[in-house]
Amino acid sequence: MILRKWEDLPIDMQTEQVRKYYDILRDKKSALILKRVFDIVVSLVLLLILSPICLILAVAIKIDSNGPVFFRQIRITQYGKRFRIHKFRSMTEGADKGDTVTLKNDSRITKIGGFIRKYRLDELCQLIDILQGNMTFVGTRPEVLKYVDLYTPEMRATLLLPAGVTSEASISFRNEDQLLSGADNVDEAYVNDVLPIKMHYNLKAIEHFSFIYEMKIMVMTAFAVLGKEYKEEFY
Repeated sequence: MILRKWEDLPIDMQTEQVRKYYDILRDKKSALILKRVFDIVVSLVLLLILSPICLILAVAIKIDSNGPVFFRQIRITQYGKRFRIHKFRSMTEGADKGDTVTLKNDSRITKIGGFIRKYRLDELCQLIDILQGNMTFVGTRPEVLKYVDLYTPEMRATLLLPAGVTSEASISFRNEDQLLSGADNVDEAYVNDVLPIKMHYNLKAIEHFSFIYEMKIMVMTAFAVLGKEYKEEFY
């Protein structure tokens, strides 16, 4: 994984606010290369090992409800690139035409969907996105365009790296649906109350970026999925 030259970044990223984070990553070329090698090797191995489980999930999703096996939605990744994310469908067909944020007891969630969302099995097929280079194991979760358009100049620094499957922000807000369930306007509450805090974590993650640090986040994610609770704030 090699950073683009500064002058090759999108114009809206060539700002003083982004430059601070760009310089941090530029000095960690070896860690970035190791990160990409790890992504390729581990995603390929996991795809092979987990293929039987993925097949079972695919069959269960088709039996449980009408619609495709995968949920494909346009998300934003490195340098503002658009890509169609892979997720096992956990909601009724056409659910993406409603609210972008999903709540805990959302009526759109299917029976099998509730199970796979609880254990984050819907994200297993994002191994495909990692192998393709659109995502990485640890990084800022890929947002839809309407939220990226609301990023501050500093928040755009998170687009220096590919979108991630997990992060410290993901661990802290793994019960995000519960936090938003009481909001009168879920979308507004997410933009004003949740997104700024998540992006604070994501920007701090760039400051602390190292291969060892990312391995730590992956281990913490595994324990979080199994039920371990972590403090809301890392910093």
